[in-house]
Amino acid sequence: MFTFDDIKSHLSDFLYEPLDVTGTIGAIIPREKIRDVARILKEQFGFIHFIDALGADRNERKMRFEVIYNIRNPQTKERIFLKVRCDERDPHIPSVVSLWSGANWHEREVFDMYGVIFDGHPDMRRMYMPDDFEYYPLRKDFPLMGVEGSIPLPKHTELAVRLN
Repeated sequence: MFTFDDIKSHLSDFLYEPLDVTGTIGAIIPREKIRDVARILKEQFGFIHFIDALGADRNERKMRFEVIYNIRNPQTKERIFLKVRCDERDPHIPSVVSLWSGANWHEREVFDMYGVIFDGHPDMRRMYMPDDFEYYPLRKDFPLMGVEGSIPLPKHTELAVRLN
């Protein structure tokens, strides 16, 4: 089993803080160390299965954004969450696509919705919003009704016809 002691002993140079996420091991990793930690977990501990990654706006002044990577060791069936934080003024995190190709679309989605830029990503572009859209819809400060005039929306009658 992979324990907090393993995290502390093998990754002590990389950790801010080990976490217990509802019974699953997790760790907050400094952003400049995420590739090193990911490589160690993949190559030395068998965490070869990238499950997903998601973004969060913590609505804090410092380290506002968080990316949570969910990885798994298919042999032991253990899972670990790696959390990486970045500031709004410098929203850059190194990409892990070179280790897990499955991270590609997940990192792009976090970029598109929160504005976190993944350095070294092979295709860092928007996936849902238009390329010239200057906002990030999942940020806590984004207006609930959107930004008026930013994207043309269908008229209510057009939408009603489509739904029927």
